[in-house]
Amino acid sequence: MDRPSFPVLPTVAVIGLGTLGTGIAEVLARSGREVIGIDTSDAAARRATAALEASTAHAVERQKITTQQQQEILTRFRTFTDLQAAAQADLVIEAVPEDYALKLEVLTALDKIVAPTAVLATGTNALPVTRLAAETAHPERVVGLQFFHPVPVMKLVEIVSSVLTSPQVVDSVTELVRDLGKEPLATGDRPGFLVDGLLFGYLNQAAAMYEARYATREDIDAAMRLGCGLPMGPLALLDMIGIDTARTVLDALYERSGDRLHAPAPILKQLSEAGMTGRKAGRGFYTYAGDSGSDQAQVVPDELTPDAGRQPAGARPVELVGVVGSGTMASGIAQVFAASGHRVVLVARSLEKAGTARKRIAGSLDRAVAKGRMRAEDRDATMERITPADSQDALAEVDLVVEAIAEDLAIKQELFANLDRVCKPGAVLATTTSSLPVIACATATSRPEDVIGMHFFNPAPAMKLVEVVRTVRTGDEAHATVHAVCAKIRKHAVDCGDRAGFIVNALLFPYLNNAVKMVQEHYATPDVIDTAMKLGAGYPMGPFELLDVVGLDVSLAIEDVLHKEFRDESLAPAPLLRQLVDAGCLGRKTGRGFREYARR
Repeated sequence: MDRPSFPVLPTVAVIGLGTLGTGIAEVLARSGREVIGIDTSDAAARRATAALEASTAHAVERQKITTQQQQEILTRFRTFTDLQAAAQADLVIEAVPEDYALKLEVLTALDKIVAPTAVLATGTNALPVTRLAAETAHPERVVGLQFFHPVPVMKLVEIVSSVLTSPQVVDSVTELVRDLGKEPLATGDRPGFLVDGLLFGYLNQAAAMYEARYATREDIDAAMRLGCGLPMGPLALLDMIGIDTARTVLDALYERSGDRLHAPAPILKQLSEAGMTGRKAGRGFYTYAGDSGSDQAQVVPDELTPDAGRQPAGARPVELVGVVGSGTMASGIAQVFAASGHRVVLVARSLEKAGTARKRIAGSLDRAVAKGRMRAEDRDATMERITPADSQDALAEVDLVVEAIAEDLAIKQELFANLDRVCKPGAVLATTTSSLPVIACATATSRPEDVIGMHFFNPAPAMKLVEVVRTVRTGDEAHATVHAVCAKIRKHAVDCGDRAGFIVNALLFPYLNNAVKMVQEHYATPDVIDTAMKLGAGYPMGPFELLDVVGLDVSLAIEDVLHKEFRDESLAPAPLLRQLVDAGCLGRKTGRGFREYARR
């Protein structure tokens, strides 16, 4: 293959030294390139230099680079306030605000400044690269380069070429991306390209959830970190990206896609216009200590959530716990309670099923002992605390009962009516439902004030989150009791209302559904999308890996519930998902979903 006629790009100019531009400049300088940083604001240039000094100093402290290497990196980065400084650059990356007119102004000005062989890259999140290129004097050298926050950490770079872009330009920037130690991904010129098309809808929903006073910012962020294993909560991520940037990206996405999930939540406009644009301003959804680049959020009153931080008094003592069910979730919950010192009555439809569930727990504990995570004597003590039973009458003296039976409302209501008859006064009755209305279980009893949701995540022994779902009838004492119990079993409790999806599923499943729509529209394959979300957003699993693990039938049921509750057509399950379920392709459990799996 002939070497591209475009240069190897040893000198790069970065236009716009906000959070994104500064991150791009850092990875370029670390790679050995000469970096010309340009911003109209002297303050932005100073912040960029200070950020690079702090980052490299931290690397020296961790012995990843030497002091000499730090000085070489800092020497390679120079800042200017005049666009003419880009004249000697082989590549110019613009990272100015997400405004079409502004970006076009920068690109057309650069046309007259840089050499004919220089490559011009736009860092747009959502604007049409093809249209931007077509309005420049040399569209063949214009390409999209989409880096992701935080740039030094995230491994993905989306390369967006238009029909006008020279293949040699694509080759040059692809080589550059690989030389930076990142993974290039060629993607089409559609709204949000790939990662942001999925990511920003989710971030927007989280902002709207907070604005609706459904949950606190801390609970929303903790729920997504602990419930999904995400590296950062959505509101903290919006602060990092910049709330003004997110708003303009969403505006552009909505204008191009018309998807209501991308219609910016009003709170983004309110915060932007108040100057509360996130970390760079020192305040956004959170207030940041020290300088505007600090990672540490101060705990300040949450103005948008009534009674934020209020802890209701009156928790009841809980020593004996009942768990109803014999499946994986019931076994995991019983294990969690027994391991934390509670005596547990494990009730199933037969002693054989209860015994099978108990054996499942024993196997889990044996593995923990083998891996050195538990002592043999603690395993034995945990197992001694679990008593199997085949009758709900065995729950007569429990202080708390947690049901983990089939996700069928009629079956759950029948159970709660019986628990109302069997359990002693003051016992808290909890459901682990992930999508059904908790109030429907509560009204099946004569004591709705004692009924609450405790949504554990699978596998219960490993996952730290519990969504505590308070209905309009749940009493303060039951609520306080569940919070105290969660603390005792070392789970992080987040409060949310009795609304379909609670926090995690309400934010997670529209994102998964949108990923299916991308495949359905032949925009990308499941493998490409999974790789993009893991490398570009830091997700532990791609959407299709997760769908196959959860089960496509379970996912479809949750998406149907969300669609029915919110009556929003953007939440309607993707037809491809329903077709796979109808075909019996349910994911790992059937050996085939979006991928095929070897039968065990």
